[in-house]
Amino acid sequence: MAYFDSASSAPLHPVARQALQASLDEGWADPSRLYREGRRARLLLDAAREAAADAVGCRVDELVFTSSGTAAAHTGIAGALAGRRRVGRHLVVSAVEHSAVLHSAAAHEAGGGSVTEVGVDRAGAVSVDGFREALRDDTALACLQSANHEVGTVQPVEEVAEVCRDAGVPLFVDAAQSLAWGPVAGAWSLLGGSAHKWGGPAGVGILAVRKGVRFAPQGPADERESGRAAGFENIPGIVAAAASLRAVRAEAAGETARLRELTDRIRARVPELVPDVEVVGDPVRRLPHLVTFSCLYVDGESVLHGLDQADFSVSSGSSCTSSTLTPSHVLRAMGVVSEGNVRVSLPAGTGAGEVDRFLEVLPGVVRDVREKLGAPVAGGAGDAAAVTVDALGLSCPQPVIELGRAIGRVRAGGTVTVLADDEVAAVDIPAWCFTQGHEYVGAEERPDGSAVYTVRRAR
Repeated sequence: MAYFDSASSAPLHPVARQALQASLDEGWADPSRLYREGRRARLLLDAAREAAADAVGCRVDELVFTSSGTAAAHTGIAGALAGRRRVGRHLVVSAVEHSAVLHSAAAHEAGGGSVTEVGVDRAGAVSVDGFREALRDDTALACLQSANHEVGTVQPVEEVAEVCRDAGVPLFVDAAQSLAWGPVAGAWSLLGGSAHKWGGPAGVGILAVRKGVRFAPQGPADERESGRAAGFENIPGIVAAAASLRAVRAEAAGETARLRELTDRIRARVPELVPDVEVVGDPVRRLPHLVTFSCLYVDGESVLHGLDQADFSVSSGSSCTSSTLTPSHVLRAMGVVSEGNVRVSLPAGTGAGEVDRFLEVLPGVVRDVREKLGAPVAGGAGDAAAVTVDALGLSCPQPVIELGRAIGRVRAGGTVTVLADDEVAAVDIPAWCFTQGHEYVGAEERPDGSAVYTVRRAR
């Protein structure tokens, strides 16, 4: 089985396994106690904090351990917003943040705060000017991920941090996806991460809060972890997390070059092997191990199932998967095709042979799904001036499949009108036009919640 979903959770690093097993015997006692077992546990906790702080690039007393990366995001954002409440209640986030950050933003808005989302380009990157324009006099906090979890695009954190510093606004960085590859540059104010993303055990997160940042922990007071993470420390997990972070950093230079070569091969070969594919994400400013592409005229669940049957574990941001009913907010914000989306994220140690085998298997899997769904076959233009397609009641990817069939019945300059009530059509029809070179005229909403989409054939 080839596991290609390390962006969701990386396999446990051998160093983490060794550290976890060793610390189970030494790190079970209460580190706040003064007797021998407590002192031993405290030594382990302090050493782990020092190692993690060194990897993050912050002071030891600025870093605390949380129960997860999600907890780190929720705690960091809530504490920073509360600490700067006198400044205002305005929060700035990018449109492609991890759901943990967006859920925090939604909770802030529900509590009476205001939120501004900064959009991204088709590569998934924010613009520095876009962030600058979003900041206001009452902005309490800004949030920007270091790298996107779905498409791998690296964000301009250093530049945005400088803009935020000039405006006197702290910046929270979700660094879960990038910490394995190196520290986050720039004058960020708060940073969160998650151990299971870099090969540590699940259930351990980190939160760094720079000195001088106004921070008011929310919830009942707790004396542990500087009052910022309640509950008894998971010392064996923390020790394993810190040890594995140090280990993957030591391997990062070699693995970065090797995995980038493999993902470059996937980026180049997939469009050659599979027709009607869009590779998404920035081709240069991206994480070395992650590549994402979307296949037209297929549903993501069937593609993932077919790859699983061929012994490949991958992920998807498609709306047509069993885990979600709506398209990925990341793909939606980018304006790219969401149907048939496949995310390949290679764990350390992945061999070239595994990637070659994936490239051999993928075309057949996509072809089989397309045949079952009756996907359109490329052909010449018809002679109709206009065609109307009734796709009401059809779910992704059927509206686009019907559009693809209909476009072959109209002449150049002719139009296809699609009636659809699947919300994914609002993302995928414009994206289909972009990839196929046709003109997306626009959409008109109807009172019943459906929409009328108009497409003009370009050639």
